[in-house]
Amino acid sequence: MSFYAPFCLPFIIGAVVMFATILWKWGSWLYRLPHADKMRILRGLPTTRTLSAAWEVVRESLLHRRIFRVNPLLGYMHMSLAFGWFLLIAVGWIETVAYLGFRFVPLQGHVFFKYFATGLEHKPVFDFLMDLLLLFVLSGVALAWGKRLYSRAMGMRRTTKHVLGDRIALSALWFIFPARLVAESLTCALYGGGGFLTGSIGAWMAGHIDAGVLIYLESAAWWIYSSCLGLFFVALPFSRYMHIFTEIPLIFLRHYGLRSSEKESAYDHFQIEACSRCGICIDPCQLQSVLQINDVQSVYFLRDRRYHSLRLQTADNCLMCGRCAERCPVGIDLNTLRLNSRDTMRNVPDEKRYDYLQGVDRSSGTGKVGYFAGCMTLLTPRILLAMERIFKASGEEVWWADKEGGVCCGRPLMLSGETDSALKMIQYNTELFRKHGITTLVTSCPICLRVFREEYRLDGIEVLHHSEYLLRLMRSGRLNVTHGAERFTYHDPCELGRGSGIYDEPRAVIEAIGELLEPAETREHALCCGSSVANTAISDGQQLQLARSVAAELDATGASTIVTACPLCKKAIARGTQTEVRDLAEIVAEHLQ
Repeated sequence: MSFYAPFCLPFIIGAVVMFATILWKWGSWLYRLPHADKMRILRGLPTTRTLSAAWEVVRESLLHRRIFRVNPLLGYMHMSLAFGWFLLIAVGWIETVAYLGFRFVPLQGHVFFKYFATGLEHKPVFDFLMDLLLLFVLSGVALAWGKRLYSRAMGMRRTTKHVLGDRIALSALWFIFPARLVAESLTCALYGGGGFLTGSIGAWMAGHIDAGVLIYLESAAWWIYSSCLGLFFVALPFSRYMHIFTEIPLIFLRHYGLRSSEKESAYDHFQIEACSRCGICIDPCQLQSVLQINDVQSVYFLRDRRYHSLRLQTADNCLMCGRCAERCPVGIDLNTLRLNSRDTMRNVPDEKRYDYLQGVDRSSGTGKVGYFAGCMTLLTPRILLAMERIFKASGEEVWWADKEGGVCCGRPLMLSGETDSALKMIQYNTELFRKHGITTLVTSCPICLRVFREEYRLDGIEVLHHSEYLLRLMRSGRLNVTHGAERFTYHDPCELGRGSGIYDEPRAVIEAIGELLEPAETREHALCCGSSVANTAISDGQQLQLARSVAAELDATGASTIVTACPLCKKAIARGTQTEVRDLAEIVAEHLQ
């Protein structure tokens, strides 16, 4: 039995080009990984991490669980295309074995089996299953067409603007399965067989189309089907559809402990090319929804970086609030990729700019608890005064790291891409904390908190945000507050909520004082205040627009006081509303017994 026909050629060429390119890409990326990352992979392979990664591949690469959370219809569309195509391949191979036994069948023999199996006795169970799976995939194709026409039906206000290569691959993908339906139905019209779908269409064709015409149409249909497959396969490694073959190794590498860092690395390629450019990250971006800036979102940042056309303006124009990363169905570490892009593109020389660090120690006081106000808290003195009252009321002896001024935590420099400069500050502050022997470090600034926890090596020193510390004091009985009828609403700062996972502690503190009213978008979906130190591209007027949009949502709760737990957010939101805006420490200090 021969498994070759001339129409197979486009498919074969496309498959060879695709697999060769993918293997070359994977091989070059893995080869360039640092030795430490290669060892992590080798140590992780024989562990349960591999099984855990395989299960995540099923959940996310095939079933698309995260996309279902965005919108069930959108999730079904992605699942029907990915899981449906996978099942067509898997069941198709089982069908080949059922017909021919365990003999060697070339790849095209499996893909075009309906064409080559016309002389064999049909097995109705496989005819039914293959038709059912084809219908499953076709329903996803129909939804994909509909999404292009009316994306709002699937919970998306905006869809991605694609480049030419993506459009070619997308067009080929859209016509692969309709072409398969027509080709298999025409074969059924000539030779019988088929299931409820191809068999029924084939029977209708046989009754309405001349046999000579059917033969011509069948040949043309298989050529079209093979050409669509071949074109899609050739375009795939160079288009957004490379995510199909990149997301899977990315999941395994993440489970083995590989991460992107402040410097660009080979691992970054797995993240960048795992982006499907689905556009789910566009709607959460306030630069788009409020300011109508349409070309800097993460999907376009990753696209431009992949094709080596990234501009510093695009890399810089991001609040790095994490709203897009929260929605990303692939879990790409978008903020870190932004950071190392800025570092590479900016490449600021040291030039001995940090000689002044020697002798800047202006700390005061003693105690095992250290308090690091941070730059923005020092510029918001009411928070500093509130913390003084709280420390005094609780009887805490405090070492004040920067009450009279000091050195920045370093995160603003990291957010701008000046990582080498930031490391100088990190080293200085770490030595300062060690020198004074503190065991707990408290800060009112979520920006400082995050860099202390993620970038500093502070083994033996517990790092707390003041919301965590205040709740601890209250629950231990060292700090007593009065409860009243005042109504508060709370704004989750980006770096505290999405950045550090702290949501419940500030709310518990507020509820001990009064009634808490939640805004429409809260916790991991909370809006950014708009004054992020990560964005140096937007103007002051644009920051004010963002602040007003956030304040409007908070005002809509009807609360008499807006509470936040970040000095930067407090300043930003206060610009956009007439409602009183307070830091968490301020309302605690005002309600001390």
